[in-house]
Amino acid sequence: MKKKASYYVIFPLWYVSSLLPLRVLYLLSDIMYFPVYKVFGYRRRVVRKNLAESFPDKSREELREIERKFYHYFCDYVVETIKYFSISEREIRRRMVFEGAEEANRYLAEGKSSILFMGHYCNWEWVSSLPLYITKADNHVRGHIYHRLANATMDALFLRMRHRFESENIEMHSALRVLARCRAEGKRFVIGFISDQAPKWENINMWTDFLNHKTAFFTGAEGLAKLADAAVFYIDVKRVKRGYYRATFVKMTDHPKDFAGHELTVQYARLLQQSIETAPEYWLWTHNRWKRSYEEYILHHPDKRNETAQQ
Repeated sequence: MKKKASYYVIFPLWYVSSLLPLRVLYLLSDIMYFPVYKVFGYRRRVVRKNLAESFPDKSREELREIERKFYHYFCDYVVETIKYFSISEREIRRRMVFEGAEEANRYLAEGKSSILFMGHYCNWEWVSSLPLYITKADNHVRGHIYHRLANATMDALFLRMRHRFESENIEMHSALRVLARCRAEGKRFVIGFISDQAPKWENINMWTDFLNHKTAFFTGAEGLAKLADAAVFYIDVKRVKRGYYRATFVKMTDHPKDFAGHELTVQYARLLQQSIETAPEYWLWTHNRWKRSYEEYILHHPDKRNETAQQ
């Protein structure tokens, strides 16, 4: 795909900025916090609405404290993403540690693939360094599913960044075809799905309780796990301290076909909610996650009431 001229303008600026030490970038993050949060209030109305509806038992003071911590972390996420454009393998291995990846490697050695459920929690961009921990082989596909960004220049830049440590970028609409071809060619895969985005109306086929909302989730990861009879893991990411993360492989099952309906997706929603409730400031509250409501869906699809609602 031919890149736009803007790509060649932004690329050197981003790259040069990424060469700054993280301690300098964190100073920039601290400076950014005031205008982003206090002056311009970036998506602050959405953040406050999401927090208030997700934690109705918390006081106004508690909600504002989460809000402040979130904006501090959001600015850190921005500069960490800038740094990721040129961060060395040695440094990312120190800062983004994966625990339990050896189990996915064992499955690969046995000829079994793995599906990884993840969320927009902590630094999800740095999670694309996972291939550093997964066995490299000609018949192994190590990567993640992604949604194409609306801005073609930013899409190209993010794809370049996410591929730095050989993580394959597989676009969501072609995931089934790509992974089916992998199976036909005798390849095994370890693929991550960030499954907490809001599906479009036509892609909704299940709802479950999540953060005090009836919430729709993508179910493609579960479907592919069952199709490939893959092991399923939840990647539990924790921020150890500023600039350091630990991602733990939590096995959900190695027999996905034993789960009826969308039980695995519901289980993922529960695990993600536990992570968010432990440290809510690290989830992406600026995302308008509940812009499509269950009530509106049922109003237009009354026949789906029992079919789509799962606890």
